Amino acid sequence: MMSDLVLDDGDVCIWLGGAVSCLRQIPSSIVQTCVTSPPYWGLRDYGVDGQIGLEDSPDAYVASIVDVFREVRRVLRDDGTLWLNLGDSYTGAGEVIGLKPKDLVGIPWRVAFALQADGWYLRSDIIWHKPNPMPESVTDRPTKSHEYVFLLSKSERYYYDSEAIRELDAGGKSGNVARKIANGAIGARPADHLGSSVPWESDGTGRNARTVWKIATKPYAGAHFATFPPEIPERCIKAGSREGDTVLDPFMGSGTTALVARGLSRHSIGCEINPDYIDIARVRLQQLSLLQ
Repeated sequence: MMSDLVLDDGDVCIWLGGAVSCLRQIPSSIVQTCVTSPPYWGLRDYGVDGQIGLEDSPDAYVASIVDVFREVRRVLRDDGTLWLNLGDSYTGAGEVIGLKPKDLVGIPWRVAFALQADGWYLRSDIIWHKPNPMPESVTDRPTKSHEYVFLLSKSERYYYDSEAIRELDAGGKSGNVARKIANGAIGARPADHLGSSVPWESDGTGRNARTVWKIATKPYAGAHFATFPPEIPERCIKAGSREGDTVLDPFMGSGTTALVARGLSRHSIGCEINPDYIDIARVRLQQLSLLQ
């Protein structure tokens, strides 16, 4: 599938086409972090040829995802990270090899383990807890109110700013002071110092981010219904990059990751197969520019 560069204003770069073909146009090792939410398997048809998510089997879907993120790993810097949001699905009445009707497929963990086997470091599984989940007309299981956000890295040592997403502690305070005493450097604690003997100071408030994020869904009016709330890419971008770094979303959709990246003074690259979604992303980015 061909890819076309449809926007490059110095801050935001948007490619139209399939994720793999677009990513192959991007030079290696220029992206600091990738924050994305691919189409989920078997959930819906977005009406575009070549889309991911309509594969005949979970294995075929996982293979498609691995192909995409193999290219993502190439364009990441050696200290780069991937934040991958995925939800699960159930089998229907049709036959799926290895599964029974009504089985929970386990797509997020199938993908996570496949990426791990392909060379990624699987560093954390984060539960996105939705206090306002979509209603489900089921009476033989609980209503789904969570999805996964996986943190993966290209290398064993990678950039991670724990102070940027420090949480409120029991007293309602958040700490944002972390100083590396060695060599007089001041800034975020990089992950390659975790577990080392390098001393750090803290103001004693707040706590390290936990692996359950309670974030309500907030659909954008006019965008497709798979938009994820800005708070998710905001946390990921703050933890995985610095101001001036480049953020990637190979499944850009309506542009939420790019929008948040621009608001946080980062550059962004987006890939999207559906031109209608790119039009929505353009409008949203233009509106943000007018407000700034």
